[in-house]
Amino acid sequence: METFLIEVKENEGIRIDKFVCKNTEDITRSSVQNLIKQGNIKVNGNDVSKNYTVKKGDVLEIILPDNEELDVKEENIPLDIIYEDDDLLIVNKAKGMVVHPAPGNYDGTLVNALLYHCKDSLSGINGVIRPGIVHRIDKDTSGLLIVAKNDYSHNVLAKQIKEHSFKREYEAVVYGNIKDDEGEINAPIGRHSIDRKKMAITIKNSKPAITHFKVLNRYEEFTHIRLRLETGRTHQIRVHMASIGHPVAGDAVYGPKKVISYLNGQCLHAKNIGFLHPTNGKYMEFESDLPKYFINFIEKLKFIK
Repeated sequence: METFLIEVKENEGIRIDKFVCKNTEDITRSSVQNLIKQGNIKVNGNDVSKNYTVKKGDVLEIILPDNEELDVKEENIPLDIIYEDDDLLIVNKAKGMVVHPAPGNYDGTLVNALLYHCKDSLSGINGVIRPGIVHRIDKDTSGLLIVAKNDYSHNVLAKQIKEHSFKREYEAVVYGNIKDDEGEINAPIGRHSIDRKKMAITIKNSKPAITHFKVLNRYEEFTHIRLRLETGRTHQIRVHMASIGHPVAGDAVYGPKKVISYLNGQCLHAKNIGFLHPTNGKYMEFESDLPKYFINFIEKLKFIK
């Protein structure tokens, strides 16, 4: 069981379920409502209804129950699978899809879809909650994700990621005009000291993090860039780009308070992955086209003067 606190720092004037979703990762409004019903969300030490409107100064205590393994069920959810064999598969994840279940939110995720598609053919290294998941991308990040079908493949792929030989390239649109055509951001990342939803550049309880970027196109107030991860920390690209004054467009966590709402999250796409196949040792590389939301945003930027 995990317990954490969130303080309402501004007079949000929104329902508690919407506020909790806005300030936590991988949790839906329906799961928040279930937690409220179970008495696992309290405000200033008291139980509240799902209709409660949060106020400045409120302190929310959120209790996440231990994982209930039997609640992770297979679901017939369409998947965009661009490659599959006996050892692995490559999924092109849509923006808005959560990768793995979280307490109180055991359905509608990529894992639920994988359980239906693969049945028992998924690695078990990360347990029932994350079967086959070698690495993850955020809910509102679109793009390529590799899934292991057995423990051997999982271990081989995880080792490549750890040794930085697993290629991961992204494309993003970020705020502002980046001065340099390319560069490297080398700054350790750890959990934010106050805000549980956030990661931060810190030397305390952190891990090394390195991101390389290259400018593809510049627009009036934004820059289209390609990024290559040397490490894979939670929110790495989003934290690193914000740290140099160029947060990812649409990012409600690390970007400006005035969010580009029609993007429905950060304009960030996992475009390319490359690795050695765990069984035959051959190098494989896959690329995903930019999704419609990304292309439409770039088209809008071309006409901003």
